[in-house]
Amino acid sequence: MRLVRGRLAGVSVRASFGAGMWVGITLGLVAGSILGAVLAWMAGTILSWQRDLAFTLGVARTLLPLGDQVAALRWISITWYLVIPLVAIAVAIVAGLVGGLVGALMAAAYNRSPRHAAVIVELPDAADGGASATAGADMDATSRPDRVGTRRGRAGGRRGSPRTRSPAD
Repeated sequence: MRLVRGRLAGVSVRASFGAGMWVGITLGLVAGSILGAVLAWMAGTILSWQRDLAFTLGVARTLLPLGDQVAALRWISITWYLVIPLVAIAVAIVAGLVGGLVGALMAAAYNRSPRHAAVIVELPDAADGGASATAGADMDATSRPDRVGTRRGRAGGRRGSPRTRSPAD
């Protein structure tokens, strides 16, 4: 193997969006599970507090803070086994979208910046692969389709360009 130095020309925005989304979903599931458990616990605690306060003061529960929410609090407290996963999924969806957006924005900002990261790439020697490393690189460069419409000044995709003219012109 021989080492070749170079610069990272660009980062895929789509791949960065996907990676950011996976990270966001993972962190969102963990944070959402914790948030759902706290929500279910708080609902039970508020119901207990309201029951004790209503008995102590002799006041109707509807007159106490959150008194008109007793039915919702009771449902959250009783069906905690549904509340926790639902909150986790909701938070994971939002966190996934935010993580994907952050990843895509970071990739786009890197691609637009004038400074790029230095990388070292390992290329096989002629004895390792049976063919020369430069022959493989030349073949790869000629076998790939032309990049159309990139920001590097290639004329592809514009009206009147030789690549977009029909044979009848």
